[in-house]
Amino acid sequence: MTDATQQFFISYAGPDRPWAEWVGWHLEQAGHQVVLDVWDWRAGDNFVHHMDQALERADAVVALFSKTYFAPERWTQDEWTAAVARRDRVIPLALEPITTADVPPLLAAKLRKDLHGLDETTALATLREAVNGGARPTSPPPFPGTTPADDSAAVSHGTKPRLPSSTGQPDVWNVRRRNPDFSGREAEIAQLRDGLLSGQQAVVRALHGMGGVGKTQIALEYAHRFAGQYDVVWWVDAEQDDQLPVHYTELADRLGIAKPEAGSEHNARALLQHLRTEQRWLIILDNAENREQIDPWLPEGSGHVVITSRNPDWRGIAHQTGLDVFSRADSVSYLRTQIPSITSEEADLLARDVGDLPLALAQAVGVIGSGMTISRYLQLLTTNTARILEEGDAPGYPAPLAAAVGIATTGLESDHPEAAALLRLGAFFGPDPIPTRWLESARARLSTIPGDPGDLMWPHAALQPLSRYGLARLDHETFQIHRLTQAVLRDHTGPEEAEKIRRDVATVLSSIDPGNPEVPDTWPAWAALASHLIAHHADLTHRPELRPILLKTAFFLIRSGQPRSALSLTTSLRKVWEGELGQDHPDTLSCTQYFGHATADVGDVVGALTFVEDTLMRRRRVLGDDHPDTLQSANDLAATTSRLGKYAEARTMYVDTLRRRRHILGDNHPDTLQSAHNLAIALNHAGDHVEANRMHEDTLRRRRNILGDDHPNTLQSAHSLAMTLHDLGEIMEAHRMHTGTLRRRRHILGDDHPDTLDSAHALAITLHNLGETNEARRMDEDTLRRRRHILGDDHPNTLQSAHSLAVTLHNLGELDRARRMDEDTLRRRRHVLGDDHPDTLESAHSLAVTLHNLDETDEAHRMHEDTLRRRRHILGDDHPNTLQSAHSLAITLHKLRRYAEAAQLLEETRNRLRVTLGEDHTRTVAVTESLAHTWTAMGKRFAAQRLLTGQRKQAKRRLDRKKKRR
Repeated sequence: MTDATQQFFISYAGPDRPWAEWVGWHLEQAGHQVVLDVWDWRAGDNFVHHMDQALERADAVVALFSKTYFAPERWTQDEWTAAVARRDRVIPLALEPITTADVPPLLAAKLRKDLHGLDETTALATLREAVNGGARPTSPPPFPGTTPADDSAAVSHGTKPRLPSSTGQPDVWNVRRRNPDFSGREAEIAQLRDGLLSGQQAVVRALHGMGGVGKTQIALEYAHRFAGQYDVVWWVDAEQDDQLPVHYTELADRLGIAKPEAGSEHNARALLQHLRTEQRWLIILDNAENREQIDPWLPEGSGHVVITSRNPDWRGIAHQTGLDVFSRADSVSYLRTQIPSITSEEADLLARDVGDLPLALAQAVGVIGSGMTISRYLQLLTTNTARILEEGDAPGYPAPLAAAVGIATTGLESDHPEAAALLRLGAFFGPDPIPTRWLESARARLSTIPGDPGDLMWPHAALQPLSRYGLARLDHETFQIHRLTQAVLRDHTGPEEAEKIRRDVATVLSSIDPGNPEVPDTWPAWAALASHLIAHHADLTHRPELRPILLKTAFFLIRSGQPRSALSLTTSLRKVWEGELGQDHPDTLSCTQYFGHATADVGDVVGALTFVEDTLMRRRRVLGDDHPDTLQSANDLAATTSRLGKYAEARTMYVDTLRRRRHILGDNHPDTLQSAHNLAIALNHAGDHVEANRMHEDTLRRRRNILGDDHPNTLQSAHSLAMTLHDLGEIMEAHRMHTGTLRRRRHILGDDHPDTLDSAHALAITLHNLGETNEARRMDEDTLRRRRHILGDDHPNTLQSAHSLAVTLHNLGELDRARRMDEDTLRRRRHVLGDDHPDTLESAHSLAVTLHNLDETDEAHRMHEDTLRRRRHILGDDHPNTLQSAHSLAITLHKLRRYAEAAQLLEETRNRLRVTLGEDHTRTVAVTESLAHTWTAMGKRFAAQRLLTGQRKQAKRRLDRKKKRR
C-alpha cells in the first residue's frame, strides 16, 4: 500500500471485529491513518458525535460487508448511508458470500472485493488493490504468528491480529458447538476483547454474575468469534476445581507434551510451563467458584484466560467484569427473532416480567414455542412462578431457573443459615436494590433473622455468601435479588413463614422517612422506597403502621410526575381502606384526594370530578368548612373545574378558597399561595391579564422568599407569570422568563417531567411569535414526542402540543400537513374534552384558519361562525379568544367580498380590544390593519390611511412616554 497517506474510517458489524482489527492494522502499517471505534473511542463517549466527525474527516470508508452488517437494527446502516449521502468514497470488502439481494440498492452498484476464503498473502494483496487500485509494496510483511519475533511489530492496539479464518477454529480446540440463538451482548464482548488485548503478559478476565445471566454463553460466543486469533483454545469445566490437573493433562496430551506415566499433576505443571513460552492461546475456566483453589493453576505467559463465575471476588487474581441482565433492547430483539409472531409491545411486556434475564427469556421461548400463548405465559409467571420456571428448554444452560435457584439456596441454607434468612427476607421486598442501612436500623425488631441482633457486621457478613452463590448482586450500599429469584423463593415459602417475613418487611419500610415529598432533593430516596411499597406482591395495604408512608408515597408519585403509578397505588389502597376504615376516615379521604388528583393527571378529568366532589363533601361534613384538608379539597375541585374549561365557575371557587386560607393560614402559607397562584391563572383564562399579572408577580415574590428560587411551586409561578406576560404582548420578557424556567426545571425535575414539558411547550409558542418558527417547530416536535410517550396520545397536554405544532406547520407553509394535524387534534379534543371546551374551540379555530388559506373559504366561514358563537357563549364577548375568532371570521368575510359585514365586525372587535388589551397590543394592531385593508377594498382609502397614520402616531407617543420614564 504505497499511495499517499489517507485516513480511513472502518465500518463493520460487531461480530466482524476480528476482520476490522486485521484490516485496520495493515492499513496503519502501510502508513495510513485509521479510525476504528474499539481503538479510538472510549466507553461513555458520544457515539453519534464521533461517527459524524470520523465520516467528515475520512478520505474513504472501508465497509466490511456481511449479512450481519446489513441487519436493520445495526448502527452500520447509519454509517454507510451517511457516507453515501456525503458522496464519500466507500470501499466495500466482503467477508462472506454476499448476493445482490443482501446489499441495499444504494450500495449494490459499488464494486467490492472478496476477502473470504483467501489465505493471508492473497487477502493482503486484495486489500491493497481495493485501497490503492492494484499498487504493490516492495516487500510484504511477514505472515503473523510464524515465529515469536513476528509480534515485535505489534502496534499500540496490541499484538498483530491474524487473518480471520473462514473455518474459525484453531488446530487445538475443544469448545462445544456455538449457540445459534446467541443474541445481543455486543458491548460486553467488545469489553472482554479490549480487556484481553490490554496487556503483554497473560491477561485474566473474570466474568461474574448471577445464575442465568449468560456468563458461559458470552465466553462461548467469544471463543467462536475470535477463534481465528488463537492457536490453542481450551475449555475447562472448573466447577470441580480439584479436577483442573486432569483437564490440563488432556490439553498437554493434545499438545504432545504429556507423559502418561508422570501423573496428572506433573503433566499439568508441564503444561503451565509450556504456555509461558507460547503465544495466541486462550484458556476458559467455566463455572469457577473457589478463587483460592483456582489461583495456583492460572496459566502465565502471553495468552489469555477467561473465568466465568457466580462469585464476584476475584481481586488480586483477575480483572473483573460484572455481568447484568440483558438491556431491554437486546431482550426485545432476541424475543422477536425467536418468536416471529410476537409484537414489540408483547416482547417488551414479557421482557419486563422476566426481568430481562437471558435464561428466563430462553425458557419463555421454549414454552411459548411449544404452543402456549403469550398472555397465558405472563399469567402463569405471576400466579405460578416457580412451576412455570421449571419448564422450557434453554439450550446452553445447565438447568431451568427454578432448579438453579433451588440448588443454590439448598447449599446456602446448609452452610450459611443467617444468609439464607436474609435471602428470604429480601425476596419479599420489591425487585429494585435494597439499601443495607434500612436493615441495619431495623435489625433489633426483625423476628425472622437468626443470630445476635447486636452483631456489628450484620448484614454485611450475611450478604457475602449471597453474592458468592450468585443469588444477589451487591454494591457498597445496596443488595438486589432478581425478580424471578424472588418469586421462586416466595413460592417455596409456607403461609405462616411468609406472614412473619411480610411483618418484618413492614417493620423495615415503616421506619424510613426520606423527607418532604414535595422537595426534589428527596425524590431519589422516595423513589427507592416507593419501588418496594408498590411492588405487586407486597400486599402491605392492610398494615396500619404503613398508612402514613403509603399516603406520602402517593403524594410523591404525583409531585414527581408519575400519575399512573400514583393511580395504581391509590386504587388498591382505596379498595382496602374503604372496607377496613370506612369512607369518612381521614386516611381514606386523603387517599381518595390523591386518587382524584392522579385520575385528572392521567387525562381523565371528567372521571376525577366525581371523586373530588365526594371528598370535599365528606370533609366539609366531618372536618368543617375551614379545616386545611377541606380547603385543599375545595382547591382541587376548583382546579378540576378549570381543567374542564369552566373558568368562571372555577374563578368563583378560587376566590372563596383564597379568602378562607388567608384567614385561617395567613397570607404566606404555602397553601394560601397555591390558591393565589390558581386564582391568577383563572383570571388569565378569563382574559383579565393585567390583574393576573399583578397576582402572579406577588405570588412569585412570596414563593421565592418562603420556598426558594428552585422549589417546584416557585417555578410554577414563574412559568405562569411568563404565560401572562405573553398574553399581554410582552413577548421578549416572556421568552426570557420561559427560557430560565425551562432551564431550571430540566435541571431540577428532569427533561420528561410534566412541568418541564409545560415550559418547553410555552417556550415553543413564544419562539413562534418571535418569528423563530423553525426552532419553534423543533421544540414542538420534541415536546409532542415526549408527551405522547409519557402521557399518551389523547392526554389534554399532548393535544396542546399537537395543536401548537399544527399552528407552526401552518405558518411554515405546510398547509396540508397542518390541516391533517388540526383535524386529528380537533377530533380527539371533541372526544376527550367535549365540543365546547376552550381547547376544542382552539383547534376548531385553527382548522378554520388553515381551511381559509387552502381556499376552502365557505367551509372556513362556516367553522368560524360556529366557533365564534360557541366562544361568545362559553367565554364571553370580550374574551381575547372570542375576539380572535371575530377577527378571523371578518378576514374570511373579506375574502368572500362581504366587505360591509367584515368592516362592521372588525370595528366592533377593535373597540373591544382597545378596552381589554390596549391600543398597542399586537392583537389590537393586527385588527386595526385588517380594518384598514377592508376599508380600502370598500373604496375608503383616505379613512384607511388616517386610521393607520393615527395608530402609528399613538404608538410613537407611547414609546416617547416610556423613554421619558426611563
